[in-house]
Amino acid sequence: MPEPTSFTSRFTSRRGLLLGTAAVSAGTLLTGCTSNDPKEEEPAANDQPAADDKPGKQVTIGFAGPQADHGWLNAINDNAKNRAKKYSDVTLEITEGSNDTAQQIGQIETLINKKVDVLVVLPADGKALTQVGLKAMRAGIPVVNLDRIFNTPQAYRCWIGGDNYGMGLNAGHYIGEKLKGKSDARVIELAGLDNLELTKQRTQGFDDALKNYPNIRKVARQAAEFTVESGQAKMAQLLQAQPKFDALWNHDDDQGVGALRAIEQAGRDDFLMVGGAGALSAFQAIKQDDGVLKATVLYPPTMAASAIDLARALGQGKGVGGLAEFEIPASITLYSAVVDKENVDQYMSTGFR
Repeated sequence: MPEPTSFTSRFTSRRGLLLGTAAVSAGTLLTGCTSNDPKEEEPAANDQPAADDKPGKQVTIGFAGPQADHGWLNAINDNAKNRAKKYSDVTLEITEGSNDTAQQIGQIETLINKKVDVLVVLPADGKALTQVGLKAMRAGIPVVNLDRIFNTPQAYRCWIGGDNYGMGLNAGHYIGEKLKGKSDARVIELAGLDNLELTKQRTQGFDDALKNYPNIRKVARQAAEFTVESGQAKMAQLLQAQPKFDALWNHDDDQGVGALRAIEQAGRDDFLMVGGAGALSAFQAIKQDDGVLKATVLYPPTMAASAIDLARALGQGKGVGGLAEFEIPASITLYSAVVDKENVDQYMSTGFR
């Protein structure tokens, strides 16, 4: 994932609901301006039709993503496929996915040659695939760039993805509020891959949130690799080095499975843990509420379902339900909601395996 310093830098991400934490399927909401006199009712801004569930113009959407070698990435594919099945007017052409840049470029070029109406692309490497995004746009095929951003807005019509900085910010505020009354509170952080811009963004958000709580100090940070094995190994090291702390933020629920194993093996239950992304296993543990995991901050893979909604609207020349504009937005940053015992049932169906 690239590391631009411009406005788009906080959109650069490894991972991943249109306009919120539940996908706002285009047409779910209709804007309107009403008065007490029915005779005066008129459209809020224009009479452009919003995309909705009713069948419209047939649209062929090409979907290209990386290899699904992680629970979140597999959920991305599932969300795209399942959303497309909902629409009788959508045909989905999906590639096998690859983490090899040249291979993914070839897959996308095949979709371009097939003359699909719209492309949805989650690039294995946004910087490396920018040229093929440009190629599609120049061929008249609008591109919905999913999560990992291309280097230039000229390579996509719309970007939709998660908020890595917001993940850290919301995790920090949740922990801060839980430890608000505790003097000399100590927190630790189990991060993801440190060579990724998204990891730096998540840590920065977390640190910025903690600045609001002068009673809290971050006393340790360890980077893992987004895998169960690395989560277990790195968490074991943290537990050995830190015999006493009050809260842990783990960037990723997949590596969190390993972290929880290490915590259980160490017999520790003297702190609270917040996860990241929104895995089903995390939701289940939060609901069961018999361990240290009390919450997780979302990086919702439902963004892929919303990308299909956006692509369909583009292909049909429609706007988005709930917005007055004729066109779909140029970029949509998802909200990293905090899921805890109070609201976990609402999100259970979105949890990825």
